[in-house]
Amino acid sequence: MLFPRAVLPSLLHLTPKWLKERGLQGVILDLDNTLLPYGEEEPSPEHRAWLEALKAEVPIYLLSNALPERFARIQGRLGLPGHAPALKPWLGFRRALKALGLSPQEVAVVGDQIFTDVLGGNLVGAYTVLVPPLREGEFFYTRFIRMLETPFRKPRSRGSVP
Repeated sequence: MLFPRAVLPSLLHLTPKWLKERGLQGVILDLDNTLLPYGEEEPSPEHRAWLEALKAEVPIYLLSNALPERFARIQGRLGLPGHAPALKPWLGFRRALKALGLSPQEVAVVGDQIFTDVLGGNLVGAYTVLVPPLREGEFFYTRFIRMLETPFRKPRSRGSVP
């Protein structure tokens, strides 16, 4: 339950071609430290270009544990469906799947944390993808959790990493 299906060196490696090769037709995407550095509200130009190219090819749903007001500002700028707080890993994923209109097997859940993104995605049967966090400077609690995640930060099976 805690191992991702794939580990990518960067979010930018998740392309429409990569998704298609795995039979994936949609993406549930984490926000903080996955798409944009924690505490920021704008993705880098590189991540913005990646997002625009991806959303032209596949549906994307933002799923975050962020505060609702902050999430709404970011979501409005990005023009994507989504909701927060999602209460990951236990809640939010089924609502995201329903909004995408896809089965769990057709969706990649992409995030930077094992105990929220990967666990939640695996619980619903989605294809989980772990990416490195964009910013290392985080709360003490998050740094502690990342230490606990270390043994699980590898793919569950060989052949799933590009």
